[in-house]
Amino acid sequence: MRTNILLLFVLPIIAFSCKTKSEVIYFKTVGTNNNTEISSEKIISYEPKIIPDDILDFILIAFPLAIVGARIYYVIFDWGYYAKNPGEIFAIWHGGIAIYGGLITGAIVLYFFSQRKLINTLDFLDIAVPGVMIAQSLGRWGNFFNQEAYGAVVKSLNYLPSFIRNQMYIDGHYRQPTFLYESVWNLLGFALVMIVRRKENFLKRGEITGFYLIWYGMGRMVIEGMRTDSLMFAGLRVSQWLSAVLVVAGIILVIYQRRKKDTPYY
Repeated sequence: MRTNILLLFVLPIIAFSCKTKSEVIYFKTVGTNNNTEISSEKIISYEPKIIPDDILDFILIAFPLAIVGARIYYVIFDWGYYAKNPGEIFAIWHGGIAIYGGLITGAIVLYFFSQRKLINTLDFLDIAVPGVMIAQSLGRWGNFFNQEAYGAVVKSLNYLPSFIRNQMYIDGHYRQPTFLYESVWNLLGFALVMIVRRKENFLKRGEITGFYLIWYGMGRMVIEGMRTDSLMFAGLRVSQWLSAVLVVAGIILVIYQRRKKDTPYY
């Protein structure tokens, strides 16, 4: 089982911060027959903060559902095997859960959770992105220890430390350490987000999420093409199809939020 599913929803805790309160003021006018009495009643409404309890509640709900979603995703795109072996559908200890399934499920849970808690969904996503990226970076090392998600045969890996070379020697051959490529890619993305988000009035709401969709989608699209164990659909790897969708969605989100005049800056 891939450890990045666990890290995906546990490590975002380190990246969450509380929102500031936003004040909304309403005025109510009361009228009479002869004299108009104007009563200014100030009603202050506070937008709820993202508090630690909200984060923990989200993780407790999203984590088990993400595992289920990751398994369903994998089974759907390898249905030819599971249709013949239905007893294996629930045997997740034999492997076979997909990070994209966990991400999609987590995003759906996050949307409904944020609506329930009256939290802006994009704010929640923007705050979660750094934690998700570092979690994915660390989680890929689970593939390293399990000797999975590797690439094609190569002659040597002399440019890597010996402990990586030895672990990537599989079935009598050295393999491309695609786990390492994706780990480094996500780590770089995490560093960029942490640097850029500190600049005031530079990023608008939702643009960190858009950046993540573009960055992760581009990297995954290329790295997935190097792997030898990918799920296939219509002649291409399933993750490459989905990566392309993420990149397009990220570009649209950034353009839309940038052009929208009432979108606040961070």
